[in-house]
Amino acid sequence: MMFALPVKRRMAWVLVSAVGALSVPGLAHAQAQEPATRASGQFVDGIAAIVNKHVITMQELNAQLHIVQGQLQQQNIPAPDQETLQKQVLQRMIMEELEKQEADRLGVRVSEADVERALAEIAQRNQISVDQLRENVEKGGVSWNAYRQNLRDEVRIDMLRRDAVEHTIQISEADVDAFLRSQGYRPGAANQQTAPAQQSAALGLAHILVAVPEGSSSSRVAELRAKAQAILERARGGADFAGLAAASSDAPEALSGGDLGVRPVDGWPELFVQATRNLQPGQVSDIIQSGNGFHILKVTTRGSSAAPAQAQAQEQPSQEQGPMMVTQTHARHILIKTNQVVTDDQAQARLRQIQERLELGNESFEDLARRYSQDASGPQGGDLGWLSPGTTVPPFEQAMNALEPGQVSGLVKSPFGWHLIKVIERRTRNMENEYRRMQARQALFQRRADPAYEDWLNQLRTQAYIDNRLDPQSNRSRR
Repeated sequence: MMFALPVKRRMAWVLVSAVGALSVPGLAHAQAQEPATRASGQFVDGIAAIVNKHVITMQELNAQLHIVQGQLQQQNIPAPDQETLQKQVLQRMIMEELEKQEADRLGVRVSEADVERALAEIAQRNQISVDQLRENVEKGGVSWNAYRQNLRDEVRIDMLRRDAVEHTIQISEADVDAFLRSQGYRPGAANQQTAPAQQSAALGLAHILVAVPEGSSSSRVAELRAKAQAILERARGGADFAGLAAASSDAPEALSGGDLGVRPVDGWPELFVQATRNLQPGQVSDIIQSGNGFHILKVTTRGSSAAPAQAQAQEQPSQEQGPMMVTQTHARHILIKTNQVVTDDQAQARLRQIQERLELGNESFEDLARRYSQDASGPQGGDLGWLSPGTTVPPFEQAMNALEPGQVSGLVKSPFGWHLIKVIERRTRNMENEYRRMQARQALFQRRADPAYEDWLNQLRTQAYIDNRLDPQSNRSRR
């Protein structure tokens, strides 16, 4: 495959510090060092937790604790006391181990092309080349191989999460129609504004979750609600929200200060939108109860200026009026992939031989693609169908756009390998209705993805054997 990755829902791969170093979640494993001190009363080689048949040792926990302390300090998030932070870090390690085991069970695999595509996306979002990305990583004291391996691990878990959520979310054409009607959009109507001001605005949220385990008694639920109420009172009393999240939240982003990022309003769960509708930046919501527990939200930003540049660019078309004319290209290609076995030079040499045969004129591009292309489109003669702007990765699109119909490119390098591209024809179409429906479907998916993800995590916890030696009350089940 050679198509661009969709924007990730929660896996924000790139963190850029003030000095320009880039990292990915999980990269901390590559930077792990022995902490100077140990938690009191614990042996370095003792057992911190058992997750099904896997043991998390105190040594592993303390290494991660040391890293998280540094990350909190770098982000200016007040750290809780040592015992509380240790429990929070261990809880995150338990969930990461559960996800890893689930990926192993399902046989989730990450190809070299997947890693290269992720690297290209990270570099593109930071407006640098992959070579510059590597330079920044190594300046930060992390080896490129370690960075790639941790990125591979994150891509693998991201694939697992995406697959787990996607099969539970069904969006019908009727759902899309209803969403578009709620936005005031009517296909074929002229001069219409499709997105009310509030809906097109960006909203940034931070989050604290007090989880309620499945099957909890009414007294336990009341106890947990009281805990949430106490946290809310502290938040409204001036306590640092990020510090409260790091100390008390049961959500995956707890150790990032509860930060959920910035999205268009339509991208948040309806429960969150309603709870924060009248709040200004810095204000905190009332307690919100869902099937997973009690939520407390803080509005961090509001308004179109709050959205990242890329998000603004994606949202901008939703405010345009009238036809949306798009130039599409019908193209074929031949791909020779690069991987651990096939080097860059070898792939170029193979493709150059194909190019020479094509220039002789005895074989068609279509036949050579069927015979030699390593892309999924090979059996179709390399036919990619009609491609809209942004469908393919930038190097491919730039080379394709430079061709006239009937022309064949030179050798083109992309994160997937080396290509020959042939443009068959071009057309201009009014894609307004298709685009609106695609945007509506994406917004509905994003709105439903968070609850689905939390349900999936709860299911993993419920089905697992977890023996948390530091916090026995958090153990969910026994097998």
